[in-house]
Amino acid sequence: MRIVQIVPGAGGDFYCDNCLRDKALTIELRRLGHDVLMVPLYLPLPAEGPDPSTGTPIFFGGINVYLQQKSSLFRRTPRWLDRLFDVRPLLRWVGRRAAMTRPEDLGEPTLSMLRGENGRQVKELERLTAWLTSQARPDVVCLSNALLLGLARRIKAALAAPIVCVLQDEDAFLDALPEPCRSEAWRTVRERAAEVDALVAVSRYYAGVMRERLGVAPERVRAVHIGIDPTGFDPAPAPPTPSAIGYVGRLCKAKGLDTLVEAFLAVRSGGRVPGIRLRVAGSQAPGDREFIAGIHRRLAESGAAADVEFLPALDTAGRQEFLRSVSVVAAPAREPEAFGLFVIESLAAAVPVVLARVGAYPELVEATGGGVLVEPGDAKALAAALEELLRATDRTRAMGERGRRAVLEQFHVERMARTMADCYESIVKRT
Repeated sequence: MRIVQIVPGAGGDFYCDNCLRDKALTIELRRLGHDVLMVPLYLPLPAEGPDPSTGTPIFFGGINVYLQQKSSLFRRTPRWLDRLFDVRPLLRWVGRRAAMTRPEDLGEPTLSMLRGENGRQVKELERLTAWLTSQARPDVVCLSNALLLGLARRIKAALAAPIVCVLQDEDAFLDALPEPCRSEAWRTVRERAAEVDALVAVSRYYAGVMRERLGVAPERVRAVHIGIDPTGFDPAPAPPTPSAIGYVGRLCKAKGLDTLVEAFLAVRSGGRVPGIRLRVAGSQAPGDREFIAGIHRRLAESGAAADVEFLPALDTAGRQEFLRSVSVVAAPAREPEAFGLFVIESLAAAVPVVLARVGAYPELVEATGGGVLVEPGDAKALAAALEELLRATDRTRAMGERGRRAVLEQFHVERMARTMADCYESIVKRT
């Protein structure tokens, strides 16, 4: 089967569930014998690992999208001039230095992109469509997320191929847009979603959320869990000494890092887990700096700064090494997530998880048996759960091993790719 996979590059090198999912899916579909053309938009994909989009131009280059949004002059410039702004090194440099994915700053550009052929970047859409038409006709086109639905109408008309759209955490982005863009963006997403052939959410939880938000029939949204390649996520030969709590993700209030710090301080002061440490790995956006500064002040005032290590966002090899150094991974998020790739990676390394009872986390704990749930924002409950796992080493080890077996059986990248391929084939047959 010939598949076109259209994916946005996020820029920078931070931990991005969507980027890792798209890359892993493309690579595995190719390994299974499918002809997959990955087409990047906006920015290059993160540099980590192989780039399945190598040899394919970047469309809707982030600089050109911005210029065309701001000035009608750049909506009429010749391609030779636009090409100067689409050079990968320049786009990668911009992606590392600009907060190009902050919804608070992207209301008008988001709405324009969702309007597709009626938006300000129509020149970019025509260029993408012309290029796709010049390639071998695909059996199916997959859009990486609902923010790309503005492309669907024009591409479907040009290629006469069914369109599938994957859904993952778009609601949080759209809800953060300023009004009136927020309401208009949701209206446009609902309108455009009705025109594609299928919607695929990354969890049952998120399928339910988006069925309601998009106003579509239940059978139109399928759930396909994200899978990973577990190679390299080998369990540590022995539990780390002293015990360590791990955190992986963006360093921000929404992810509950402050709750985790308070829970860590409570366990530390209790004295029943000698030498306990906290290891934090992740990136921060410019708007998170004040929050992180407050975290450092809290640790210094408590005399615990030396027991907490802050690491940058890690690549896959770095995360594998990190997981071998921690006893448990905690994620006391305040806001729901559609999936949680770090959960599956942690369990692949036989490291149990303590998660807030939000979003897809209960679904993942139920499916794997590799963790426990606490109420979001409850530092006391989180501390109690962490302390129990850190002290009951036999139970912790059994929970981690159970989670690892579940990942190998249910959340393997091959299973994700085969399920997605079956989904594509059923849509092709139906259309």
